[in-house]
Amino acid sequence: MRPFLPPLRLLAVFDAVTRLGSTQRAASDLNVTQPAISQAVKALEDYVGFRLFDRSTRPISLTPAGEILRSGVVEGFDRISSAIERGRSLHSSSDNAVTVACTVGTATYWLMPRVAEFYQEFPEIAVNVLTTVGSPDFIPGVDLLIRYGIGNWNDGAGIKLFDEKVVPVFSPALAQRITSKDTLQAATLLHVVSSDATWLTWRDYFQMTGLPQNLSQGRVFSNYVQATQAALSGQGVMLGWESNTGDLVREGRLLALADAEVFPKEAFYLLRAASAQSHASTLFTDWIKDRVLVEANL
Repeated sequence: MRPFLPPLRLLAVFDAVTRLGSTQRAASDLNVTQPAISQAVKALEDYVGFRLFDRSTRPISLTPAGEILRSGVVEGFDRISSAIERGRSLHSSSDNAVTVACTVGTATYWLMPRVAEFYQEFPEIAVNVLTTVGSPDFIPGVDLLIRYGIGNWNDGAGIKLFDEKVVPVFSPALAQRITSKDTLQAATLLHVVSSDATWLTWRDYFQMTGLPQNLSQGRVFSNYVQATQAALSGQGVMLGWESNTGDLVREGRLLALADAEVFPKEAFYLLRAASAQSHASTLFTDWIKDRVLVEANL
């Protein structure tokens, strides 16, 4: 084992508690008792030498040091998951399988629902989805990328999927409090920390719309999936990207603030590796292009 690293089981418990929001839900997810979860958290705190949770609040919240560890654990687990998926892709039939890489948020809220539709038409094709913390790159075994930007890449043949739209979104439970752009000044904002310079932040949004900055601390998350779950549970207002929250808004699970959209210059693109010439790669590429066209005309 590398020096100073705690046992993996303790990190898994910590990840479950921070991801699910409580020791009770983490216990259910890991199929152990709640006291076992609490003991594991205490053991991890003893191992690393600092407190991970502020237990004076209800529900408990992460300390600043705990936030730092959570970010590292999430990234580490994502890398392990990616490595496993890459290994699996090397053993898949190249003609009947295609591997698509994209961010966790794009995979969860945009790609996977459409993969389910693809399987209804082509059950014989395996679509392996590889998630990344940041913008995906081509690595051995990856056929296609879904990447956000201005399209000026030279590592694959790219086609534009759709333009992006960003709008504040929130749970219907907050509908009486979030009624206009002016009400954002007093709202609890949900922030996503990202090293990607193209990622639109709340500060960017207020500058683009000419609104005063909301200087309250809000709540900070290390990835878009966590922030989305917080929005769904009514914890605050997040910046909803069409690619990630569009379906949730159309389903009524989230509400979009009226007349509050901004349109970044970046868009989503599908890139195909030069080596990706299999039947599965071609079939999935053509299908996703057609699906996007259909959705644009709805």
